[in-house]
Amino acid sequence: MQQATVLVVDDEQTLRHFMRRNLVARGYRVLEAADGLEALRLFETEPLDLIVLDLLMPRMDGFEVLRRVRRRSTIPIIVLTALDEEGDKITVLEQGADDYLTKPFSVGELIARVRAVLRRTRWAESPPGMGTIRVGDVEVDPEQHLAFHRGERLDLTPTEFNLLLALVRHPGRVLPHRWLLREVWGPEYEDAIEY
Repeated sequence: MQQATVLVVDDEQTLRHFMRRNLVARGYRVLEAADGLEALRLFETEPLDLIVLDLLMPRMDGFEVLRRVRRRSTIPIIVLTALDEEGDKITVLEQGADDYLTKPFSVGELIARVRAVLRRTRWAESPPGMGTIRVGDVEVDPEQHLAFHRGERLDLTPTEFNLLLALVRHPGRVLPHRWLLREVWGPEYEDAIEY
């Protein structure tokens, strides 16, 4: 099974590494950003399943990151901040945050909130190697390299199969062009944007 990818955005390097270490230990793929601009760059170039976003950062704060991401995506966002006033919580939740975690926090609470948000937004936790992936009328068996549409087997080239597999592993999400080139055709094609 594909790992859920979590983007951790916080200007405190120690806290980012702490969250990364604990999320990776529980099977998540983790990317890090030290500010809002780097977070937006990763949002544009990487397929993400969840963003853990600090509000108070240099260059671009989390409020602006939240607004910009929400204009383009429904990706789940957990806001992480030292602000614990009720008004702050209401503001970010009304602007589109899915959850709010106040610093300081425990590892247990962070992991529980990450799991809960991912569970609500399509990322069911299941053991690796569970076989067929179903999205709508399409079924893909990655282990057997077979694909079906409404029960009819599809005759696909290896590249077509890998492209379909990348799409069904991220249902309902817009996948960046460069990411698809890298994942399907290989890293040497990542910059072949005319491809």
